[in-house]
Amino acid sequence: MKEYKVVTLKLGFRNRIQNFEDLLNQYAREGWIFKEVPSGWNSVILERDKNR
Repeated sequence: MKEYKVVTLKLGFRNRIQNFEDLLNQYAREGWIFKEVPSGWNSVILERDKNR
């Protein structure tokens, strides 16, 4: 079974790409996998196995 998390992006104006990369790496260490960025949203969807 999968579980999902929606994370609202609050990256600031400076170093946006680095902040985004750091955010993804932080969640990856917790087992989350990047799923998608919904069109027109300022958030990302992450996925992981619920029974890990």
